[in-house]
Amino acid sequence: MSDVPNAANTGHRAHLTPADLARMLRYATDWLGVYREQVNALNVYPVPDGDTGTNMHLTMQSVRRELDTCDESSMPGVARAISYGALLGARGNSGVILSQLLKGFAEAIKDLKVVDAATLGRAFQAAQKTGYGAVMKPVEGTILTVARGVAEGAAQGEHIEDVLENALFKGQELLDQTPEMLPALKQAGVIDSGGQGYLYIVQGMLAQLRGEALPPAPEITSYAQEQFENEEFGFCTEFLMSEATKPIEEIRELVTPFGDSLLVVGAEGYVKGHIHTNEPDQLLATVGRYGKMLKTKVEDMSEQHTEILGMAGATARAEEEIAPTGLVAVASGYGLVKLFRGFGARIVSGGQTANPSVQDIVDAVRSVSAEKVIILPNNKNVLMAAEKAMELMEGRAVVIPTRTLGQGIGAALNFSPDVRASELVDGMTEASRAVTTFEVTRASRTTNITVKDGRTLDIQEGDVIGLMDDELVQSGGSPEDSVMEMLNRHYQGQEIITVFGGPQHTQEDLDALAGRIGKEFSMAEVETHPGGPDLYDYLVTVE
Repeated sequence: MSDVPNAANTGHRAHLTPADLARMLRYATDWLGVYREQVNALNVYPVPDGDTGTNMHLTMQSVRRELDTCDESSMPGVARAISYGALLGARGNSGVILSQLLKGFAEAIKDLKVVDAATLGRAFQAAQKTGYGAVMKPVEGTILTVARGVAEGAAQGEHIEDVLENALFKGQELLDQTPEMLPALKQAGVIDSGGQGYLYIVQGMLAQLRGEALPPAPEITSYAQEQFENEEFGFCTEFLMSEATKPIEEIRELVTPFGDSLLVVGAEGYVKGHIHTNEPDQLLATVGRYGKMLKTKVEDMSEQHTEILGMAGATARAEEEIAPTGLVAVASGYGLVKLFRGFGARIVSGGQTANPSVQDIVDAVRSVSAEKVIILPNNKNVLMAAEKAMELMEGRAVVIPTRTLGQGIGAALNFSPDVRASELVDGMTEASRAVTTFEVTRASRTTNITVKDGRTLDIQEGDVIGLMDDELVQSGGSPEDSVMEMLNRHYQGQEIITVFGGPQHTQEDLDALAGRIGKEFSMAEVETHPGGPDLYDYLVTVE
């Protein structure tokens, strides 16, 4: 059934079914999407972690994915989809807090058959309570303040529409007061970005009920972060872990000394963490001892700040000299992201098991001020999406078919924004093919596979496995043994061996592995970097 509103079906509703709620939240996701960049533009707190709109929208998109597969006739099923989807998809400080607001909302409705005006009000009140409870040091003037306003307004109303209208009115009233609560907001002359994003979600729910069409996206001409410098802690660090062997409270205590803007929350057997720190490697290694690390994200916030300012709207871009060529790269793992940014690339987050959408790539291309943009997909599963994005850009983009991150690095090394794309593509393509990429990860199932050289590998679920240019070539032993075995079989005298360590490995691990490589391959220069891709122990490039 379509979630597009039908104006003929509007009116005062006495109650909502589970399917009604699912439709409203799906539409609220699209509504927030319209205003995503506007919310990004408002962000100043915490400086400079400034993709609030994007993070909240990604969180809502994860909710929508769960709603698409749940039993919409069941309130427990819809409630679980809301809570579970929000936690798994939570991104950034704002996304994690939003996930807790949605968790509280879901908990309040999960045992109901329908939601009437009174219970909808109580759900928003539960959302506010859970949101405040998730933050160690709640700060007024943020999304929490607006959630409190929404909860107060939602306490009154005879019909569903009345409750949402009152929630928006009171929420807006407190949102307008946020500059008086936070000096950073007052300095920038803006309201709180997370609070605005939360109101757009509630607004989208009401719009679906009323049958309102999506509005056009507002034009963004300035970003509040233009007025701010970097904060004390340089890396926005996140993790998602399952099978935790310690309670959430103890994990929170473990990470507290590493920095600030701390959130550690959980549901459905998962633990989600967010913190600003100067020691992301040590933090992730510490947490990783107490569960199965599923996903990590580390952003260098000074570089993120620079990138945000580079997206300061069409008006600002129009005043700049447009470069002949821009670069967009798909990457994960903060070390690799930092490397590609250093080459001048705009980053699309994603890769193995987290493929970005066509729209994600199109949005990135559009954000680059250049006559033509080169796209590096860096994964065979992203290649088709990149090619479709190229088609949609109607001649403004070209894809170099990099199938691994190593190939992407080789191509990016030969990028120059001052040279036309037509003159770069052949050289970048050739350079990408000169790089061999080794990846070390874990088997997701038990199997036996005959590899290209005729060997049959008997693989058990959880075993270390090694891939060369995305082809399975090794199994068994430790992650370090896997790297050494692949190098021993396939090294052909190249000059540089670069090792990126995954989130479960410390700098000491990298140094020890570099020592082994240097001893056996003394003719090569060995470089190491933390921040390899999620779910991989090591990524090694040879060139």
